[in-house]
Amino acid sequence: MRPSNLRIAMLSAHSCPVGKLGARDTGGMSVYIRELARELGKQGHSVDIYTRIHDPDDPLIINLGHGSRLIHLRAGQDNDMHKLALYCYLPEFTCNLENFRKDNGLEYDVVFSHYWLSTWVGTYLRQWWQVPQVTTFHTLGLIKNNIGIGEDEPELRIVTERDAVNNSQRIIASTAEEKEAIMRHYGAIPENIGVVPCGVNIEQFRPYDKMKARRELGLNGNKIVLFVGRIDPLKGVEQLVKSIVYLNKFDDLKLVIIGGDDESQDEINKLKRLSNEMGITDKLDFRGTIKHVNLPLYYNAADVCAVPSYYESFGLVALESLACGTPVVATDIGDLRNIIRDGETGYITADNSPRELAGKIAGVLSGSGFNGKSAAAIRDSIIDYSWTRVAEMVTRELDTALARQPVETY
Repeated sequence: MRPSNLRIAMLSAHSCPVGKLGARDTGGMSVYIRELARELGKQGHSVDIYTRIHDPDDPLIINLGHGSRLIHLRAGQDNDMHKLALYCYLPEFTCNLENFRKDNGLEYDVVFSHYWLSTWVGTYLRQWWQVPQVTTFHTLGLIKNNIGIGEDEPELRIVTERDAVNNSQRIIASTAEEKEAIMRHYGAIPENIGVVPCGVNIEQFRPYDKMKARRELGLNGNKIVLFVGRIDPLKGVEQLVKSIVYLNKFDDLKLVIIGGDDESQDEINKLKRLSNEMGITDKLDFRGTIKHVNLPLYYNAADVCAVPSYYESFGLVALESLACGTPVVATDIGDLRNIIRDGETGYITADNSPRELAGKIAGVLSGSGFNGKSAAAIRDSIIDYSWTRVAEMVTRELDTALARQPVETY
């Protein structure tokens, strides 16, 4: 019989859950880990998130709330590095984690690994500690390679993901489609995979006066289209920029782009050159990375939020926007078809071609054929995606893993 209050070692080796959103390796997964850990802590569990030091000034421990904390460990140099380069330092990360555990007299009931790099660490910890490993991949290397947008994922990742499927007592997928993909591409047994959606902080993300939000952000424009995410080819930002040409009937329209850091400067420059060639430079407003706490203002200032991605494991940005009462136009990826009520809280597009995106965005902005709901009604449509409910579902998945036979000895 498992303890009523679980002791969870959560692994996020490459991405810091309190890092700046929109940076190369800091996105929806970081929000997921941080918010889930906080909610599990509120519900009486004990959660330690282990990540690597990204900056020499990173404190060893950051308390996230009751029962949850973030622990920084050394793995290579104390600065940002490409996540693939981190693979060589995973043994150091794993040993430093084990030393921290021993030095502080810690014991855990389960290892909860996030992303393929963390599963390498988790596989060793489950053997050393004789506890189950639960894995959430967030994205899958084979799917990204099949899409063929951006850099190919290395065979090392594919092999590690396949090993993780065999070395995890439970896999948590964000959607039924992701579960099917893990089974098809990696040979996972369906009984070993549970489906739990992403969540949204419904207290933080809520409707707010639109004009007041615009004044606070210094945003001018009759119509504002918002993009939030990494500046990465897979996110489809270029397609969105191209769509602005088809929206010229809207005077003073602005596309506000949140995300991007030094590592994505080449992509940002590419978008700026493209906008210059298309004569729409004045319609783009790059805001860079911002703190997560400031995002609700941007969602509320916008008339519509666009998610033009080629691939998302779930679609957190759409949830956040809808929680603020702002409609979403998105490609049919992740779980967005089930999140967005087509024609009422936004639109699902047939693809992310510029003309298709523009047509749906124009429908929201003009109200033509769009049975738009009030901000309160849009928010109500996703109220079941609270982190409280998601944490309860995750706990049941952890219980399932713990109910399995003891981990074999190596």
